[in-house]
Amino acid sequence: FFLNNTATTEIYTEQIVGSVRCVQETGINAEYMGFSAFDAKKTVPFSAYPLIQVGKLVLNRNPENVFAETEQVCFAPTNLVPGIEIAERDRLFQARVFAYLETQKYRVGGNFDQVPVNCPFRSRVHNTLRDGETVVKGNQGPKLNYFPNSFGVFVEDPSANPVPFRVTGLVQRYRVNVTDNDFAQPGDLFRRVMTDEERRFLIDTITNGTLSKAIRPIQERQTKIFYKVDPELGRKVAEGLGLPAIKSRL
Repeated sequence: FFLNNTATTEIYTEQIVGSVRCVQETGINAEYMGFSAFDAKKTVPFSAYPLIQVGKLVLNRNPENVFAETEQVCFAPTNLVPGIEIAERDRLFQARVFAYLETQKYRVGGNFDQVPVNCPFRSRVHNTLRDGETVVKGNQGPKLNYFPNSFGVFVEDPSANPVPFRVTGLVQRYRVNVTDNDFAQPGDLFRRVMTDEERRFLIDTITNGTLSKAIRPIQERQTKIFYKVDPELGRKVAEGLGLPAIKSRL
């Protein structure tokens, strides 16, 4: 609606996209930051690592065909530009790298990157895949579709190789233990970030909604966790659930 009313006057909508935060490799480790940057339970502080804008998106027209330009859009974290790679220690992101790509293959087809809305603006798909769903642009013509070959097609580009990294020690599966440090950031969120109204809404949502229908042992167990986050939060949740307001009595 906005673009329909403004496209003729050249007043376009601009959205900041591609904001990144840069952390040196040494700063990722727990001994420098106090926690691991790859811990999904933690938030890297913006005060220490502010956002850096790297681009913007200008909305200057409406789609001419919603299906072609919107429904077929395939976003996936595997669409990386040179210089950006997947962190080997970011397990959450690695799972999404697999899941998002497979989702687009299932939803649109194995050749989704040939569809114009998903294809780089100044280049075309040049790989060994041929035939299948969503084939466009002549099915890559008569060129070879195998590697290696005797005609110099698909020459390896060493610059596209991932940056090597050093690995030491043991790699194994283990259970991560919960420590007091895991409650520090939730406590800061409750005390310093939330407003009084937001705190009241949170407590009301817990005591009259999500936790109110649980059995007594689960209510007590969860209330003890809230006490670790913040004593006031634990006390008000206990009062709202009709539990002893003193933690030691739970």
